Amino acid sequence: MRTAPTILHLDMDAFFASVEQASKPSLRGKAVVVGGLGPRGVVATCSYEARVFGVHSAMPMAQARRLAPNAAYLVPRGGLYRAISEQVMGLLRALSPLVEPLSLDEAFVDLEAGGAAWDGHSARLAGERLRADIRAVTGLTGSVGLAASKMLAKIASEQAKPDGLVLIPPGTERALLGPMSVRTLPGVGPATGDHLRRAGIHTVEELAEAGEDELVRLLGKAHGHALYAMALARDERPVVAEREAKSVSVEDTYDVDIHDRLRIGLEVQRLADRCVRRLRGAGLSGRTIVLKVRRYDFSTLTRSETLRGPTDDPAVVREAALRLLDAVDTTGGVRLLGVGVSGLADFTQEDLFAQAAGEEVAGAEDETAEQAVREPAGPAERRWSPGHDVRHAEYGHGWVQGSGLGRVTVRFETPWSEPGRVRTFRTDDPDLERAEPLPLVEGAEGVTGAAGGSEVSEVSEVRGASAG
Repeated sequence: MRTAPTILHLDMDAFFASVEQASKPSLRGKAVVVGGLGPRGVVATCSYEARVFGVHSAMPMAQARRLAPNAAYLVPRGGLYRAISEQVMGLLRALSPLVEPLSLDEAFVDLEAGGAAWDGHSARLAGERLRADIRAVTGLTGSVGLAASKMLAKIASEQAKPDGLVLIPPGTERALLGPMSVRTLPGVGPATGDHLRRAGIHTVEELAEAGEDELVRLLGKAHGHALYAMALARDERPVVAEREAKSVSVEDTYDVDIHDRLRIGLEVQRLADRCVRRLRGAGLSGRTIVLKVRRYDFSTLTRSETLRGPTDDPAVVREAALRLLDAVDTTGGVRLLGVGVSGLADFTQEDLFAQAAGEEVAGAEDETAEQAVREPAGPAERRWSPGHDVRHAEYGHGWVQGSGLGRVTVRFETPWSEPGRVRTFRTDDPDLERAEPLPLVEGAEGVTGAAGGSEVSEVSEVRGASAG
């Protein structure tokens, strides 16, 4: 391990909810919950004000509403979160070439590799400067942990929350870890924690005292060796700038079980097309097509098919996913569908086009076809999602508080205004339109690619994802 605390871990504070509070003055200091708002929705993250009521990430949204009925419940704005994440990651990359993102709101940085720090004093200065830069650029807060290893830097950032900085001086790691719960260590989840508790091991110090042989006997060779090393504060993992993706996938959870076999097939095709768009966006292709089906009784089936070579052709992926669906019994209905591609490569094999039944299946990436699947036939009514940005010809910029019964309620305010007034309109009001989010800091450049649409739905479908 290092002799200086030059590994930094940044974790943005309640990221999704903090973005919403920063962009909506009327929600600052109030309970905000972000996630899927349907009957089967899950909390993606919530503000610290909502956590007081017991709300937490991965909680069913229905339970969150019971605990905090007066909170603001908003649909995620994935494009906006990604744009702000890129601003934050840009600040990290200015510190060092070795930045290891873990999610949109979390990353490790090797300060020594970038010459940003070489001892405790310089590391603390770099961490404080980073926090100030993040606030200046985004208006948000992040918590920073500094230590001689990745494991300890992450533990330090947890202790720093919210909006703080904690540095663990080298040589003090064992004393710090000793009284902590074994659940503090990476890789110790509820099942492993219960197993250790039944063996009389509750703290990290007791874990170290049990000895390596006993931990191997209890947990197996690989896990036992790893946990013993962590209990002794040993962690030699380097900060890795690029983490190779193993798969690309998308999935949808449906508010009501789908029973119609035709619609299930159409949903699978739609998911396949979205998966390919992600694949192409990353400049990748893949050989193995994976179908995930969660049935009405919560049983989850996964089926896969490996092609002759990598592809990024939507027709190929659709046809493979439909072949996999043919082998799945969906009689009782399905509550979740997913399509993924693994065995990734950065090239395609052109002759795989022949695998698609009917090369001329036009509209592989035709958004109108996707809309036909998503929306029922009949007069189209504009959908106004809670939390999304709108603009009115007379009243200016605002955001949707709610909609229903042919009406939409809008609060008119900007990130740098006072809390605004609320007005109600018909959902088909010609003066009301969707709008791009405004920058969180006045005078800053706008965030691009952050409006609603498919980009938003991609994030809202990450069920149980935590955003700090």
